[in-house]
Amino acid sequence: MTGAKTAVEWLASVAPDPEACRWEWERNPHGVALLPAGRAWDVLILPGELGYPTLDVLTRVLDRPGPVLADFGDDRMGFFVPPGTAARWVGTGIRTAGSGTWIVVPHPGRAARGVRWLVSPDGSGTLTDPALLELALHEAAAQRARGEET
Repeated sequence: MTGAKTAVEWLASVAPDPEACRWEWERNPHGVALLPAGRAWDVLILPGELGYPTLDVLTRVLDRPGPVLADFGDDRMGFFVPPGTAARWVGTGIRTAGSGTWIVVPHPGRAARGVRWLVSPDGSGTLTDPALLELALHEAAAQRARGEET
């Protein structure tokens, strides 16, 4: 549980009140907290049909990408990237969460309602490099266009 504890501290550190954030995770029946993007990370939100192949490409070239969230309907996936990325990102069909926005974040060591970790944060602050994510997106889209499995 040490990794989860470190991840909890890393995630909660961006909350206006980190203690209240930890309380929400432990006592809220939904198991989620609302955290501000743009401080320690931004989030690029991809449609699930492109997000999963992109994650497959990333995991082939990286030992471990940065944290990745998914909703339980698999409609959307959120890739954690460095702060400032959202303000500079240009891409059709990709939503961004950066400074001034908030995201729903589940506890990294427990199941939650609505969202789940596909790649949990490890507490080290590892994020996905946006240039590498863009290349993985292009590769995943090309494979989909050719009808290939990733």
